[in-house]
Amino acid sequence: MKLMRLGKLGFEKPAVILSDGSIADISSIVDDIAGEAISPLGLEKIAKADLNSLPKLSANERIGACVGVSSKFIGIGLNYADHAAEAGLDVPPEPIMFMKATTCICGPNDEIIIPPNSKKLDWEVELGIVIGTKGSYISKENALEHVAGYCTINDISEREHQIERAGQWVKGKSADTFGPIGPWLVTKDEIADPQNLALWLEVDGKKMQNGTTKTMVYGVEFLVHYVSQFMTLLPGDIIATGTPPGVGMGQKPEPIFLREGQKMRLSVEGLGEQNQITSQAK
Repeated sequence: MKLMRLGKLGFEKPAVILSDGSIADISSIVDDIAGEAISPLGLEKIAKADLNSLPKLSANERIGACVGVSSKFIGIGLNYADHAAEAGLDVPPEPIMFMKATTCICGPNDEIIIPPNSKKLDWEVELGIVIGTKGSYISKENALEHVAGYCTINDISEREHQIERAGQWVKGKSADTFGPIGPWLVTKDEIADPQNLALWLEVDGKKMQNGTTKTMVYGVEFLVHYVSQFMTLLPGDIIATGTPPGVGMGQKPEPIFLREGQKMRLSVEGLGEQNQITSQAK
């Protein structure tokens, strides 16, 4: 299934895309795309409902973040060997983990707000894992049992804040609108192999990133297992799995960073497209 949330910020309705492309309002079945609704039992309840009989929502409505409630937004750094190379860094012997504040989460087509003191705003297209079943100390063999599905993520990053401001990466990863997710939460049964997905990003129509999840250093199963060794994963938690080469920081001969009014378009294969415009904070 392709699950999504439509409506004004704070008033989104849970929805599912039907086989004919129409969008069914499932608010009579679940309160939101969150919590128990994305557990195995919750997803089964949605799938077994008579979805074609439900009221339809307009595709012209605002698309909200594809998950309504997340207790944690976890990022994995330098998880593509070719991206590590462009950053001039070694592939880490274990996954690098960082946190993005959940207040950064926004819809896939919402404006990206440039913080007042931003100097080096950057883009990162990523495959997102959405947790559906609570777990800690999960084995690699059982990792996918804890996954509800996948989504497209743009891990917006302020590089000066991330690297030069005397602290952890969270500083450069957490400003409002730095976490567009969606448009869809695609349940894992629709993705045959999460390690064989194309992903790309354009800025003002120019292709900047063009990669594949085949080149991830640490794959989906291992990442769910690994992260769960350090914290309990809850339904709705998001893991951003890293980005392929082509970020602004890695451009040659000089880095390129986002300015006001620029347009980003990005997608992960099978998970839908995002479109964003940058806007200076007022």
